[in-house]
Amino acid sequence: MPLAGIGSRFIALLVDTLIWVAAILLLALASWLLVPGITAFSRLSAQWAVAIYVLVLFLLNWGYFTLFEAFWNGRTPGKRIARIRVIQQSGRPIGLFESMARNFIRYVDQIPFFYAVGVIAMFSTRQHQRLGDMAAGTLVVRDREQETPLWGESGTRLFAAPIFPEIHPISEPHVALSLSALEVLEGFFARRLDLPLATRAALARRIAGAIQAKSGLEPPPDLSDETFLEATARELRDIARMR
Repeated sequence: MPLAGIGSRFIALLVDTLIWVAAILLLALASWLLVPGITAFSRLSAQWAVAIYVLVLFLLNWGYFTLFEAFWNGRTPGKRIARIRVIQQSGRPIGLFESMARNFIRYVDQIPFFYAVGVIAMFSTRQHQRLGDMAAGTLVVRDREQETPLWGESGTRLFAAPIFPEIHPISEPHVALSLSALEVLEGFFARRLDLPLATRAALARRIAGAIQAKSGLEPPPDLSDETFLEATARELRDIARMR
């Protein structure tokens, strides 16, 4: 998937910041109305009230990005508008741990102002990663448009039969791929940007040949090996999500 640029990430951050500021204003209004009464009722000191308010601010800021990215397929409302998302370097969706790590280090990326450290890190890394991304092993990528099927115009998928023989019986003998095929593909995708071009092409050719030999698939002659592998992985991920 294509990496997200600084422009689209800035748009996403701007939208998320506006949403966050609106939430803070609502919280401030609620605090102005409720905190004096709660303080008088519970005999809390003003210092404790301020400390609780600051803690809520932190949790609201950190939790906003963390929970949205962890449970909304790597997207916040701003990222959805900008059509970008956060994924693991292997291409898999991020989980709660990766989201917590990248957003905790967000405060370091913000130093000294306007994400200066994060922007410098993005310009300095080949995959446009800020410090939080490097620590969590994540990437920010652009969403792809819905693609038409590669095989035929009738809407048929790349694989017409179930892929995982350990879960579903194979209804057509020529489809003999399993979960191990997806693991091999994910490993290749995670490493390919670090491989020399010749090695990368040779490895893609070997993996594509092995998959074609096991499945009996005949891709179009003008389809590159890596495009074939990406299509195969996309199908396998879809099936894995339906398990």
